[in-house]
Amino acid sequence: MTLVFATNNPNKLKEVQSLVPDHIKIKGLKDIGCTEDIVEDAPTIEGNAILKARYVKENFGYDCFADDTGLEVLALDGAPGVYSARYAGPQKNAQDNMNKLLIALATRSERTAQFKTVIAFAKANTITTFEGICKGKITKERMGDGGFGYDPIFQPEGYEATFAQMALPLKNKIGHRGKAMKVFLDAL
Repeated sequence: MTLVFATNNPNKLKEVQSLVPDHIKIKGLKDIGCTEDIVEDAPTIEGNAILKARYVKENFGYDCFADDTGLEVLALDGAPGVYSARYAGPQKNAQDNMNKLLIALATRSERTAQFKTVIAFAKANTITTFEGICKGKITKERMGDGGFGYDPIFQPEGYEATFAQMALPLKNKIGHRGKAMKVFLDAL
């Protein structure tokens, strides 16, 4: 079985490929000749995942899954949320995003947060969604060199390490994307 994962992010592609059984081959957008940026202008995380999956299915004909992830911080009323990738601007720079978030929380003791991933799967004329959530908190400083995005400042509940300090198998087991992928793969 071959599925298209609607991403051009090599880190996401690697993470997802490590989650699927060997009999499922995952292709990224570049593998199918999709080089354009798919517009993500929905007001929700779920909506953006659906937009991407639908775009690939309608324009390239492949069964496709897409994800969208947001970091929701309690003290910031759920921000950055759907705007997580472009929190500090349209350049989508992870360092800038973390800087802005750490500054916004600098004087706050409430640092509870959660990562939320929604996967949308477009097959035939249907779109199905699957969700994964990982609760935790935002650290006061960056820790670790692994992962991507907000991983150096997100510490999942029950762990002393940030996602950036964890080995990929552990992150996949407890993390939002891994949880959403498990539900998705179980449904396949």
